[in-house]
Amino acid sequence: MARVEVPMPQMGESIAEGTVSKWLKQPGEAVARDEALLEISTDKVDAEIPSPAAGVLAQVLVQAGQTVEVGATLGYIETEAGATAPASPSPSPSPSPVPVPVPEPAAHAEAPRPAAAPAPAPHAGDSQGNGREETAEDRLRQRSTPLVRRIAAEHGVDIGQVQGTGQAGRVTKQDLLAFLERGPEAAAAPSAASQPSARPAQVAGAGGVIGADQFWETFYGPVRHPEFPARAGDEVVPMDRIRKLTADHMVRAKRIAAHVHSFIEIDFTAIDRVRAANKAAWTQQDVKVSYTAFVAWGCARLLREFPMVNATISGDAIINRGAINIGIAVDLNPGLIVPVIRDAADLNLTGVARRINDLAGRARDRKLKPDEIQGATFSLTNPGVLGTIVGMPIIPEGTAAILGTGAIEKRVVVIEADGQDTMAIRKRSFFSLGYDHRLVDGADAARFLAALKALLESFPETA
Repeated sequence: MARVEVPMPQMGESIAEGTVSKWLKQPGEAVARDEALLEISTDKVDAEIPSPAAGVLAQVLVQAGQTVEVGATLGYIETEAGATAPASPSPSPSPSPVPVPVPEPAAHAEAPRPAAAPAPAPHAGDSQGNGREETAEDRLRQRSTPLVRRIAAEHGVDIGQVQGTGQAGRVTKQDLLAFLERGPEAAAAPSAASQPSARPAQVAGAGGVIGADQFWETFYGPVRHPEFPARAGDEVVPMDRIRKLTADHMVRAKRIAAHVHSFIEIDFTAIDRVRAANKAAWTQQDVKVSYTAFVAWGCARLLREFPMVNATISGDAIINRGAINIGIAVDLNPGLIVPVIRDAADLNLTGVARRINDLAGRARDRKLKPDEIQGATFSLTNPGVLGTIVGMPIIPEGTAAILGTGAIEKRVVVIEADGQDTMAIRKRSFFSLGYDHRLVDGADAARFLAALKALLESFPETA
């Protein structure tokens, strides 16, 4: 009999764990290779996981609702035809995975702290090189992706010495590469910081005085929302997963970036001319070219000229992104998700339109793949489609800017015709650029918006 493991897949570079949402097959049921076997949830996406082989689902090790690390065995496929599930779980070469606890952030002063869980018995590898016993936080930070662990091993780096910026303080690939770029000095600083005597900066917390490094790990890590008493007549409804993730991401994004917004008004007369001239051809090509496609195409063309708008701050360094990947916010009603158009600058106008239509459709059908909602370098959101005049969107984590487009409405404006001022009716919209003032100066934002205005108001016929 041949048994094939069903592992927890790597769902993204910065994701170290996942939750089994639902098994789509039960033990004893036949399954074809690449047939959907179970559903997995992470802090970024829900996805169906295909079967790694054809056969029978022989054993389920991780039940729905359990959270396990990437690489953990979820179950086994028996590849012999006609095999049935065993009456009782057979011994496996590794112990069954258990849920991975997520540490609670520091509580508010008013909130009581829960009693500390008993520390697990020490075992080999549970102590730091300096003789200090490894804490739960130390172990959590080292739960990085296989890719990160492999890079660390190749360079002889102890992941515990790297300051992590990922979920719950995990070390990401970018953290490790930045650590390696800083050279030998980088190893000395964290090592010294691990000694209690080397932490002069301290912050008062609910549980007493904590080190400044612990404070920032909490501040940029898990989010704890304040609680309020319900009043008579109130309805208390638990957040669903998408709402909770959105809430956490928005709080962290506001904590990290220095948000500033600039505004400009765009005339859509030229774009309407292009749409009218190409309507029949686009219909034959079976592609719908929305106003959003025009704006996304324009942004993709300009971001090369404004690298700071397509960049991000990482520690004390600036990462100028080599790719232009535009995130397009999609309303799920309720909920929001931001699929990504990769290498948008390489696409023509209809190519951008096709990609938007495809991603938006699959987003609403909950059929996006994990890598299709990651890696955005710039984002675009369109509250104007619901009538909003102008918005001030939050900059997504890991980027420097987001463009919000308002409702496109007919307005009476003053234009110059034959050297004379005259009133005319034009379709116009207010755009807002939210940018991280740590990286993008007000003048940079103004120049970007002015260039976008000029491009859209004289839109090329051959885009």
